[in-house]
Amino acid sequence: MSGFGVIMKTVMDSIRNSPPGAGSREEKRRCSFPDNDLARQLFGEHNSNLQRIATALEVSIHARGGELTIQGDPIIAQLADNILSQLYGLLESGYPVYPQDVDYAVRVLSEDDRVRLKDIFLDTVYITAKKHPITPKSPNQKTYIDAMRQYDIVFGIGPAGTGKTYLAMAMAVSALTKKQINRIILTRPAVEAGEELGFLPGDLAEKVDPYLRPLYDALHDMMRLEKAAGLVQQGVIEVAPLAFMRGRTLNDSFIILDEAQNTTAEQMKMFLTRIGYNSKAVITGDITQVDLPAGRTSGLIQTKNILQDIEGIRFVYFSKKDVVRHPLVQEIIRAYEELEARTKAGTDA
Repeated sequence: MSGFGVIMKTVMDSIRNSPPGAGSREEKRRCSFPDNDLARQLFGEHNSNLQRIATALEVSIHARGGELTIQGDPIIAQLADNILSQLYGLLESGYPVYPQDVDYAVRVLSEDDRVRLKDIFLDTVYITAKKHPITPKSPNQKTYIDAMRQYDIVFGIGPAGTGKTYLAMAMAVSALTKKQINRIILTRPAVEAGEELGFLPGDLAEKVDPYLRPLYDALHDMMRLEKAAGLVQQGVIEVAPLAFMRGRTLNDSFIILDEAQNTTAEQMKMFLTRIGYNSKAVITGDITQVDLPAGRTSGLIQTKNILQDIEGIRFVYFSKKDVVRHPLVQEIIRAYEELEARTKAGTDA
C-alpha cells in the first residue's frame, strides 16, 4: 500500500470512529465538466456512478448540470475529485466508462492517487467479436500484459478472478489475429482433487472436457462461436490436457498452462521444456489452491523458488485488489485469508 493508501485508510477509520457531533473537518469541493454529454455518461443513469463513488468513499456528491459539489473530509473529497476527473478524461479519449470501471477506479486510486487511469484503461489488448475492448483494470494487470509482450515465459500467480487466464487468452488471440504466431495451445492438468481420469465415465474427450471447459468459455467470449469452433477443428487452436504435451516441440505458438498449481514438479518440467522457437508460454495458477495429493510438490511452487532469477522469465503476482469479478469475490478472498491467518496463528501458538 502506498503512502497515500495508508493515509486514506487512516482517514476513513477516523471518520467511522468519530462520535456523533464530533468536530467536523468537512469541506465542500466544486468541480465542473464542460461537455454535457460526457458529463451525463460520467454521472451515470440517474447519477448512479456518482452514488457508487459517494457510497464507497463516504462523501456526498450533488450534481447540477455539469457542476458537482463534493462534501466530506478534505483528503477524501480530493480523492473523489481525482477519480471523477480521470474518468472524465477516459470519456474524452473515447473510452466507454461502465459501472465496474468506476469501482476499479475507486479501488486503484484509493491505493495510489499517482496512478494514471489512462495508462491502464487505454491499453487495449483485443477487441472481442461483440466489439468490447479488453483492457487491464489494475496496475498489476497492466504489468502482466507488458510482461507478456516483452518476455517469452511469464508466470501469473494469484487468486481467482484476477484476470490471469482471461488476459493471457486475449493476448494469444490478438497474436494469432496479427499473424505473430501460427497457433494457440491451451492446456490444463486433467487430474484435480484426487480424481483419476480412468475412474470417470465416458470416452477420453468426455472425460477431459469438464477440466478444459473454462478455457473454452474464455475463448468463446472473445470470438464468435462458429469461428472458434472452426479454428479448433483446423488445429489452429488446440485445447488439450497437459499430458498431451509430452514428447512435443511447440514452435510458433502461444501456449497457456492454466491451473498450474495442480501440476507436479515433473509435469511442470516436461511442459517448460516443450517450448520451441518463436513461442510464448504463459503459466497461471493460485498457489493457495493446490489440489494435489499430500506429499506431492506443486510444480508452480517449485518454479517460483528456482526460476525467479533466470533472465527472460517474468513472474507477476496478483492479490485480492486485482479481482475483477463480482465485488463480493474480493471480500470472500479477504475473509478466507483472515481465517487462514487465524488458523496459522493458533497452530503456531
